[in-house]
Amino acid sequence: MAGNLRVMEYTVGEVMTNCYFIVNEKTMETLIVDPGAQADLLIDRIRSEKLTPVAVLLTHGHFDHVGAVQAIKEEFQIPVYAHEAEKQTLEDPQMNLTGLWSRHPRKFSADIYVRDGQVLELAGFTIRVLLTPGHTPGGCCYYFEGNKVLASGDSLFCGSIGRTDFPGGSMSSLVRSVKEKLLELPGDTEVLPGHERRTTIGYERQYNPY
Repeated sequence: MAGNLRVMEYTVGEVMTNCYFIVNEKTMETLIVDPGAQADLLIDRIRSEKLTPVAVLLTHGHFDHVGAVQAIKEEFQIPVYAHEAEKQTLEDPQMNLTGLWSRHPRKFSADIYVRDGQVLELAGFTIRVLLTPGHTPGGCCYYFEGNKVLASGDSLFCGSIGRTDFPGGSMSSLVRSVKEKLLELPGDTEVLPGHERRTTIGYERQYNPY
């Protein structure tokens, strides 16, 4: 990884969602991307690795990416970030899918709602928010400028893109998001997707059919 950035990856929950710890190796300050489930496991890893959580970054509001967010927020007293266009998805059980796939509909929320293009300075990193609607209305990616690392959530996968048949989804919007925002990033950018294995922007330019 470039500079002081280290990625720790944990696959959690029944949908096998990737949760990432983005760690500043100098300070051990850590950003938690998409804590989807198994809060006890994630909290244990944070403590055993002696990490200092700074914030939670949500790429979107589906249950498999946010299920453990409240427990982690309360445990470490840290803020939760999401895109402003994702507020309804987080709060609506039908849109966050707990009302469709679970017997226990839930509502979620963020503390800080960000905008497209906004630059965040967190844990010693400079992070640009890229709105990539299509999987959900306010799905976004977090681009770690200077480190060439992209947390892509369910917008971009290795060789594919996210589903668009859930409430609020749009295939045309997602394809446009990927082409106009993500594939324009440097080719050696490492992509951390919400499911399955990592990839690079260069690989996706060459092999992704979308």
